[in-house]
Amino acid sequence: MNEALMKKWLKSKNVSISTLLLENYKKIGLTNDQLVFLIQLKSFVDQGEGFPDVSLIAERMELTREAAFKEIHNLINKSVLSIDTKTGQDGKSQDELSFDLLWEKLILLMKQDQERQAQETSGLTSKDLYNLFEQEFGRPLSPIEIQTLNMWIDEDHYDPELIQMALREAVLSQVYSLKYIDRILLSWEKKNIKNKDQVLKESQNHRNNQNKTNDSGQEQASSKPVPMYDWLKEYKD
Repeated sequence: MNEALMKKWLKSKNVSISTLLLENYKKIGLTNDQLVFLIQLKSFVDQGEGFPDVSLIAERMELTREAAFKEIHNLINKSVLSIDTKTGQDGKSQDELSFDLLWEKLILLMKQDQERQAQETSGLTSKDLYNLFEQEFGRPLSPIEIQTLNMWIDEDHYDPELIQMALREAVLSQVYSLKYIDRILLSWEKKNIKNKDQVLKESQNHRNNQNKTNDSGQEQASSKPVPMYDWLKEYKD
């Protein structure tokens, strides 16, 4: 290889691309061309050019300048790219490209994958939940109730075991209502309670504190189960 070419190659900077992006760019709605365009943008930004010369990228990818600007607009619409305005040392405002939205999307995707894997290993499926609710309610679930259950799992990302615990609390309170169960789940969310073990721990802490306030010789006896804790007390006060 020519020595001058070798020096030029050695001086060229590398572009750092996360493997997560390469593995999941389709899942966040990017096409092959948009991924390449994104990498081209990042190559300039990594070299200190906050807002690259779009004409150079257009030349590299054999696009018109208008088509290159359209690609930037598409990436912004897909919430993987943003333009931030910052003030330089000279006091002048300048635009810079930011990939923060892209990283946030990838992080959210990782969290959703982890939650999905946790649900798969928990042994409690959506179908199991439907059966549990219908068994406790003594009737088939309505379409709206099924939709609510799906929203708890798919949108709110509640652990199926946590939903089962909320159902148990509602049954022990003899309140057969998904609205009531939803309020229990919201109450737990406010307390950052996300799984069965945390419910049991919080309930045990409450019982321990309650026992300290009771006379040492008093014991509460009951032949039927009662709710572990009045999770909705704040709604009643």
